[in-house]
Amino acid sequence: MEDGEFSVGMEFGSRESVISAIKSYTISRGVDYTVYESEPQTFYAKCKGYGAGCDWLIRASLIRKKACWEIRRYNGKHTCTMGTISQDHAKLDSDTIADAIRPLVEADHSIKVKSVIAEVQGRFNYTVSYRKAWLAKQKAVVKVFGDWEVSYQTLPVWLKAMTVKMPRSRVQIKTLPVYRESEEVQGVRVLHCVFGSFYSSIVASRHCKPLVQVDGSHLYEKYKGSLLVAVAQDGNQNIVPIAFAIVEGETADAWEFFLTNLRRYVVTIDGVGIISDRHTTIDAAIARSNGAWSPPRAWHMYCISHIGSNFLRRFKAPYLRKLVVNTGISTCYYGSIHSKFVAPTYN
Repeated sequence: MEDGEFSVGMEFGSRESVISAIKSYTISRGVDYTVYESEPQTFYAKCKGYGAGCDWLIRASLIRKKACWEIRRYNGKHTCTMGTISQDHAKLDSDTIADAIRPLVEADHSIKVKSVIAEVQGRFNYTVSYRKAWLAKQKAVVKVFGDWEVSYQTLPVWLKAMTVKMPRSRVQIKTLPVYRESEEVQGVRVLHCVFGSFYSSIVASRHCKPLVQVDGSHLYEKYKGSLLVAVAQDGNQNIVPIAFAIVEGETADAWEFFLTNLRRYVVTIDGVGIISDRHTTIDAAIARSNGAWSPPRAWHMYCISHIGSNFLRRFKAPYLRKLVVNTGISTCYYGSIHSKFVAPTYN
């Protein structure tokens, strides 16, 4: 594009690319246009001030023989003096911004919306609304990482591929029916929770200390929930991830689902210690385990780091918190081979 202007005969690879070029041209010059024809094979637009001091127009069409889009008519530069009349631009929509910020999203999908607004200001010299910037970020995330719904739909396929590649890996998926006006929708299920453990993790856990620590973390973004994880520790103090679950939240049912599968497929030995925070739903799940996570098969302990954090939150005394943690991690002997690793649960 000589001097940034279009010319008759100019070719583009697709309908989207020619429209994007027209939008960019319009935004950079602070002018606007009205679409008069937008069909699968033609795009025709005129300046907003056409007939009142400006004759700018452009027509692009699909040329099947060339398998491209071509500028078929162009009246040259804008002659209007419209200029920039607002902080935003009508053609600077969320799709255009999404394409512009795609490299930023690829580098950091958690980029702040205010950073998106700043990027638009620097590149286009316009200040867009928070909502438009937020929507553009969501569209950019989809362009880079894929659609949320499609990702959930393909999750069973990925888990199936995992078990095909590593046949002794363990996967459990629990789904729920979908109802519409009290009637079940046939052929549609909703993901409720999923448990997974790679075979390599299962094997590794057999060579770790007889200890397993479980914890949960909130999932944000579009679909909420919780990620539950279980880790072990080898003889060199390295943390070894052994299982995970995606659940609706840290409920007693969710923890029961996770701990049941963890016991069934991964932590199968007796005399093991399980460490957690003081979440009451974990206590409830262990109580429902029919002895699988209770003495003498297992001993439940509270994480000393969580206890220390709770202590500090209440008493505001860092030096006392350190004493509490040091007391908890000190090695004590009770005349049992498991005494270094397990202890009864205290309320």
